[in-house]
Formats: sequence, C-alpha cells, structure tokens
Amino acid sequence: MKKTILLISVILFSSIAISQITKAEKKPPPTTRILFVMDASQSMYGRWQSDMKITIARKLLTSLLDSLISVDNLELALRVYGSQYGFPPQVCNDTKLVVPFSKGNIPTIKTKLRSITPKGTTPIAYALEQSGYDFPECDNCRNIVILITDGLEECDGDPCAVSRALQKKGVVLKPFVIGIGRDFSEAFDCVGTYFDASSEEEFSKALDVVISQALNSTTAQVNLLDEYGKPTETNISMTFYDNFSGLIKYNFVHTLNNKGIPDTLTIDPLLAYDIVVHTIPSVRLDSVTLTPGKHTIIALETPQGILDLKLTSRDKTVRDLKCIVRKNGSMNTLNLQHFGSTEKYLTGLYDLEILTTPRIYLEDVEVKQSHTTTIEIPMPGIAVIDKKASGFGGVYLQDEDELKLVYNFRDSMNQRETIVLQPGTYRAIFRSKYTKRSFFTIERTFVVKSGVSVNVKLY
Repeated sequence: MKKTILLISVILFSSIAISQITKAEKKPPPTTRILFVMDASQSMYGRWQSDMKITIARKLLTSLLDSLISVDNLELALRVYGSQYGFPPQVCNDTKLVVPFSKGNIPTIKTKLRSITPKGTTPIAYALEQSGYDFPECDNCRNIVILITDGLEECDGDPCAVSRALQKKGVVLKPFVIGIGRDFSEAFDCVGTYFDASSEEEFSKALDVVISQALNSTTAQVNLLDEYGKPTETNISMTFYDNFSGLIKYNFVHTLNNKGIPDTLTIDPLLAYDIVVHTIPSVRLDSVTLTPGKHTIIALETPQGILDLKLTSRDKTVRDLKCIVRKNGSMNTLNLQHFGSTEKYLTGLYDLEILTTPRIYLEDVEVKQSHTTTIEIPMPGIAVIDKKASGFGGVYLQDEDELKLVYNFRDSMNQRETIVLQPGTYRAIFRSKYTKRSFFTIERTFVVKSGVSVNVKLY
C-alpha cells in the first residue's frame, strides 16, 4: 500500500514538474504595435495619377486596414502631421496622435482617415520625436513606425537623428518609410527601411511588403562548428544584441533537436544582430541580418575540448582549490576553475595559475577538439608552526640555493599557525616581537609530504 502511494506521489510530482516546464517554455508571442505616421501637409492635395495624393493614401491605407482585422497580437495607432494649421504661416509643431493604441480600433482609424484635411507644413522630425511617446509601457511588444510622406523635412529638424535616438533607447525598431510620388531615398535611408512609391501600384505594393515584414516571423538556426566544420557543439548560452542600439534582444541556450540538428529559433527580422556565444573565451559575430520570411543559417566556429582539474586524492585538507585560466601569453583572466571540476574551452593553448601555496604555474596547456586534457597535482600537506610568542618572519620554499617567500606569519597573539603547503622543502624564519636583536632569529628547515602533517617548533 505504501509503495502504491509513493508511486502515485512520484507520478503526480513528475506531472506537475513537466506541466510547469511546458508553461515556462510557452512564452506568449509578442504584441506587434504599428504606428502609422501620415503626411497631411498641404502638398497632399496635389494631383497624382488617378486622384489627389490624400485620396489615394486614404483608399490604400483603408484597404490595408481591412486586411488586418483578423490578425492576432496586433495593435494599431495613427498620428498625422500638417493637418491642424494652414500654411502660411509655418507651424512646426503641427502633429497629433489622432487614434491611440488599443485593440479593435481599426474602424476608428478608418473614420479618422476620412476626416483628415491637409493644411500645413511638413515637420517630420518633430512628428517622429512625438511618436516616441505614443507607445505605452509594455514588456512583450514590438514597436514599429511606418512613416508615409510625399515630401522632405521643412522645419529644419533632423529625422535621421530622431530615428537613431528612438532606436538607441529601444523605443522602436528600425522604422519603415514610404515616399509618395518620387524617390526620397537619399534623405530617408538613414531614417529607416525606405520604399519608393513612385506610382499607385508601387504604393500598394510597398504597404503590403512593409506589413508582411512587420508581421511575418522569420526563423534561424545557429550552427556551432567544431574543428571539422560540423555543427556538433551545443548546450552553450548565446546572446543576440541589437547591432544598432547595443540592447540585449534575445538569450538562448543552444540546443540540438532529437535529430541532432541545431534548434530552430524565431527571430525578429527587422534588426541586425551582434551574436555572442558564451564559450570560454567567447565567440562573436557582428552585423548578422535576416531576410524576412526566409530561414537563415548562422555559423560560428566554436571548437571545444575539456579541461579536467584533479588532485591525486580526495581529502578535507583542500576544500576549495581554484585555478586561474588564461589564454596563452595573455594576463587576462578567462576563467576561475575549481579543482575537482571539468570545463569546456575553445581549442588552443592556455596558461594556468593554480592557487596553491606556493603557486603552481603551467604554460602551453593544450585543449584539443572533443578531448579531455587532465591536469593532476599532488595532494598538499600541512605544516603546523608552533611559536612561544607572536612575532615576525615567514615560510620560504627552498628551491636549490634560493629561498622564495610563500607565507608571512600573522602578527597576532596566536602561537600556532596551520599552513596548507605543496610538497617540498621549506625554511621557517622567525623572531619574537619581544626580542630587540636580530641575533635571536630562529630558523628551521622542514619537508612537507603529500597528505602528511609536519610539526615545526620555532623555539
């Protein structure tokens, strides 16, 4: 009966654990928020192909909105500029958020579009700057601006600088710009991804392409290559940074699926990325771009081997021995590895500084692909130093005819000091603090053996 209850408990616990893991893995998709920033300056009354520019823009944008009604995780808003004050005079703060972000507001946007009357000037930089305040706080949102204009900045603002600032702060992703009537690419390439709408047909296509890129997810896989060019390396953390702003966008732990193929990642295609793979040392690949709607394979060379640090035997004498690992010929610390552990490193040569007393230095330690390099050092011994009084001096390693300081005595009332030392020949040199002549210096030579204690009497 008890075994049955125990089995049921294990099954229930396992089910709950699996359920929690599944929930953690199923992160909800982000909400895409698109702000249309639309030109309503006086020039939008101009004739263009079949009708006035404003009429064509209303018609095509309304048609686009109709196609978005059933799209999930999407919120829209509309800001216009040049619609409140006539020209002249020039009013350079003429912009307004006419429909804020909310769910199901497409009918409201369509109604507002019909009521827009072009009047004024073209304060593009100011309108973009104000658009930064149109996006409410959100932890899981993609903020996108689509600027529709038939002219250039007329208020001495700098749309490029404003766009850069918004992206640097992480307020918006790289904006889209649709230029109506003629090619404005030279002025707007620095603002965002520019589309030339030189005809009604091109305008309609540009809207479709922009929305497709904004909404369609893009997949990628990261191939971590070994020395043979095979994507066999895995289980390593990776960070994707926005190449423009430097902000962290994604963190993944690299995984191979059940077929041994690198797992597929869903990545926002509107950014360029700097990817850092957190091997030791790390590997970086900058300016990685993805084509919207296309699976992208990203390859980085990360050949690794294993460094295994061991003591000749396990003993309570050494509880937390560490080793500084550096790239061969460099003083920069790559890692602080504990003895009794294994760690993966990129293939190559390394220098080790083992934090024993005295220190052990090993140079040109080679880590090979898929190979374990074992470093084993002898178990230290213990020297118990007995003094009748506190005083001055220390313990020195006797290296042939040279003495090397490895330990200074503590200036305290404690008359016994216990020191963990590597095997070797040592000399203790000591003078009591109560004697005022060097003549009273005491010295003792002693040998430390692996795993053995030795008593040294300094009196």
